[in-house]
Amino acid sequence: MKENKKLSLVEVISMAVGTMIGASIFSIFGLGAKIAGHDLPEAFVLSGIYALIVAYSYSILGSKIISNAGPIAFILKGLGDNIVTGALSILMWLTYVVSIALFAKGFAGYFLPFIHVETTATTTGIVEVILIAFFMSLNFFGSKAVGKAEFYIVLIKLSILLVFIFGGFLTINWGMTKPEFDSVHTNGLLNASIIFFLSYMGFGLITNASENIKNPTINIPRAIYLSILIVMLIYVSISLVTIGNLPLPEIIKAEENALAIAAKPFLGNFGFVLITIGALFSISSALNATLFGGANVAYSLAKDGILPKVFERKIWFKSIEGLYITAGLSLIFALFFNLGAIASITSTVFTVIYIFVLISHIKIHNKYGGNKMLLTFNLMVLLAVFFALMRYQWDTSKGAFYASIATFTGALLLEYFYRKISKREIQDKDALSKS
Repeated sequence: MKENKKLSLVEVISMAVGTMIGASIFSIFGLGAKIAGHDLPEAFVLSGIYALIVAYSYSILGSKIISNAGPIAFILKGLGDNIVTGALSILMWLTYVVSIALFAKGFAGYFLPFIHVETTATTTGIVEVILIAFFMSLNFFGSKAVGKAEFYIVLIKLSILLVFIFGGFLTINWGMTKPEFDSVHTNGLLNASIIFFLSYMGFGLITNASENIKNPTINIPRAIYLSILIVMLIYVSISLVTIGNLPLPEIIKAEENALAIAAKPFLGNFGFVLITIGALFSISSALNATLFGGANVAYSLAKDGILPKVFERKIWFKSIEGLYITAGLSLIFALFFNLGAIASITSTVFTVIYIFVLISHIKIHNKYGGNKMLLTFNLMVLLAVFFALMRYQWDTSKGAFYASIATFTGALLLEYFYRKISKREIQDKDALSKS
């Protein structure tokens, strides 16, 4: 790809920030307030630290292993070609498919009431089809078009959120933001931080677009760290404004409309409109970046011999098969499936992928860099997060717990039988280029 068509640092950061500050920022505060109480800002700080722990490995490996397969390329270097690597690649791609479907549903949920159209299966389906088709078409024009669109979408979204933040700070009651660190509230803080870990996972898209980034050796680490720090600052600011302007019971009662309700004391009814527009732009940017990342994952994993060949980029009609199939499956999920149970396991899947990235980094740190003691500590923290997440699922939704176990088992079985039938092995393109 020509250098002038590749993504700049600002465009890459826009993609990551756009994915992280997606639909969840407008719907997560009701649940967050219920779990963390007044410790909501501290929960976002703690979950951001988890993200920075993972970012240490992503930034080092991502700057030296340039592949749109992202973390799967890292795991392949560390663990080699085996059934676990293949199963993780399937799981990662499916998380993108489900995320795109969730974004489409979220967009329809905000958009239809905003234009005063009744929310039915038909009207929701029409919005989902048009939305996914639009962003699939945009992705067809390549990474540069995606990057430019993401930059402007994120700019509008952040402008709206900054109005909310600055306006809220003018009327904030700092006494309502005072944290509580007794045993009960500390337990809630830890549980909330594990759930909010999901809100930072978009930075992984940076490594899934590494082949499309200008000067990736320098820009990948910068983009990863800057995007996480920017998002952490925004999350903490929004949570302070929310709990500082609205009593805790009202935030919990508001659930999905918590930010809109919180904006009313200082923005009035205009706040509802403003937050709704912000939500639509947030979901759009998250869907745009995730579709681009998901298509790149599908293509790269097929190219390296992990997914079936139908996902590879073809010359027929100058089509991009990985993009089409990723978008098509996302639409099927959005139209025909209840995504609640499936979406609840995506955090577990991503955490497992992160754990294997860290294990791989420990094995190859002599070649690619990184402090082994720090990596070992990071791995211990992430394992603790994973077990705490599984315990939380067990305590709150045993269905989600069993679904997580079934998903991992299913991916391993699918990979086992696919390998047995196809006789295909995962190829390390760097090793092939040297042979």
